[in-house]
Amino acid sequence: MSLVDPVDAAMRQAAIVELERRAAGRPLDADDLAAGFRWQGERIPFVNPQRGIFKPRVMRYLLSVRTVFPRTGARVWYDDQRRVHEQIHAGEELVDYAFMGSNPDAADNRWLKEAMEAQVPVIYFLGIAPGRYTAIYPSFIVDWSASQLVARIGFGMPLAPSASKAAIPPAPERRYALRLVSQRLHQATFREAVLGAYDGRCAISRLPERRLLDAAHIIADGDELLGQPLVANGLPLSKVHHAAFDANLIGIDPDYRIHVSDELYAMNDGPMLEQGIKAMRGKTLLMPDRLVDRPDRDRLAARFELYRAVN
Repeated sequence: MSLVDPVDAAMRQAAIVELERRAAGRPLDADDLAAGFRWQGERIPFVNPQRGIFKPRVMRYLLSVRTVFPRTGARVWYDDQRRVHEQIHAGEELVDYAFMGSNPDAADNRWLKEAMEAQVPVIYFLGIAPGRYTAIYPSFIVDWSASQLVARIGFGMPLAPSASKAAIPPAPERRYALRLVSQRLHQATFREAVLGAYDGRCAISRLPERRLLDAAHIIADGDELLGQPLVANGLPLSKVHHAAFDANLIGIDPDYRIHVSDELYAMNDGPMLEQGIKAMRGKTLLMPDRLVDRPDRDRLAARFELYRAVN
């Protein structure tokens, strides 16, 4: 049974409401995590920026745990920084979370154990790129090992806003929730990698606003041969260009030239269409700096054949 503390539960719910408002379908950054939520006039951050395990002093139980995404060439401090993405994508029901230090009786590590015993839902901030996170809630501390210096985290289904309590879900629910987390993690990491390679700009229009960009697959990820989540199989596109690309109203040939369908080109409907789409005809894509990140010509050729068949 979950050991419900009414004040703790109310604060936890306030944190989730603010977190959902702040995220709004986008990754979170360090400023978001530091901004936190407000409770009775006091600002409560979502994390401790210096530590991965966080329990605000005014809360009874652990609020959040965090796993950073290491920068290229940076030191990996904990094993879970390497393993958690692999574990999720491999379909492991529980993922590892390393203790702080080597003393299981340290306060941070005791908080993990208390959260497990109380069965309280915690927020798991999982790094998807350097300095960027996705929030997985509800997450539960399902196991705690003093000898291995590791806790294990399982995931539950999203809670209704009115939910006043939760408990560690049974294995079937955890497995289903894990599949949802895996899909979300795949989408988030692919998006961050693609947008990062192009410095956060649309490859067609050069629009520099990440919040208006998607990571489009050149070959759909359902294709086992060419649909892998590689940067070379992705393009950062504004939402309107992404929709046009998916509908084969825009095509891109293996020489990186942009094509606009005759049907779309014949339309006359103001500056958005004229300057944002029709004016792109014959121009070339914005290219990322690294050769390995550039759109794969074979994938572009296969996708362009589909565009030509439709048009």
